[in-house]
Amino acid sequence: MEIYQAVENSIIKKYRRGIWRPFIKALQTYELIQNGDRIAVCISGGKDSTLLAKCMQELKRYSLTAFDVVYLTMDPGYNTENRTAVERNAELLRIPVSIFETDIFDTVAKVGEGACYLCARMRRGHLYKKARELGCNKIALAHHYDDVIETTLLSMFYGGEFKTMMPKLRSKNFEGMELIRPLYLTREDAIIAWRNYHKLEFIRCGCRFTEYCAPDDGGGSKRQEIKRLLKELRKLNPIIEKNIFKSAENVNTDAVIGYKRHGEKRIFLEEY
Repeated sequence: MEIYQAVENSIIKKYRRGIWRPFIKALQTYELIQNGDRIAVCISGGKDSTLLAKCMQELKRYSLTAFDVVYLTMDPGYNTENRTAVERNAELLRIPVSIFETDIFDTVAKVGEGACYLCARMRRGHLYKKARELGCNKIALAHHYDDVIETTLLSMFYGGEFKTMMPKLRSKNFEGMELIRPLYLTREDAIIAWRNYHKLEFIRCGCRFTEYCAPDDGGGSKRQEIKRLLKELRKLNPIIEKNIFKSAENVNTDAVIGYKRHGEKRIFLEEY
């Protein structure tokens, strides 16, 4: 059995409980894919997006839903090592990826403060644009369950608001385009276990400015800070992540001081 076949087999069998079932559950729970969709699966070269690509290949093979899929990688200015790793893994795992180049890293390097925010917006915009050129109506990103939890806490601690990462979003700038997150219910531990089981090696970090951080390490980022905090909290409460995740499904507007709806802020005194 070749490596790509072993990888595909493990998703369905060995990691059925940790990867395949949560993947399917997210698709069904949040109605992420419909008949007639043409989806651009966006591959950064990391473990998460590569797993998403393999899951989508398996879904395409077995699903009764009629949809098309393309595999898309944007090179924002990767160094030679990272670019080679992306191409090598795509060939090794039989992912027919289409790579297109941009100068995003060169552009944001001149910005200074706010570079990360600008980079994220530019990357998303380029992906939407390329996907639309390829006739797609959706892009699929590989954010997972742990990303959702961390984003929720980041918004509270550093943004002063309660919001979470949504399983799907309509694009505000590209009419008719939608973003979906099929790994929304998949835990990062399962993805790491899958990677280690097959001894797969992915790029450490695509960002030119943090590319030498350790695997699965956010360096000195705020997200890594949240990861460490959650690790400590888990010692006191083993279901802390589950409760944080569920809190975004159980917002009680009768017990909050204010909230926003369609961009309009409301305050509890209006109905007091």
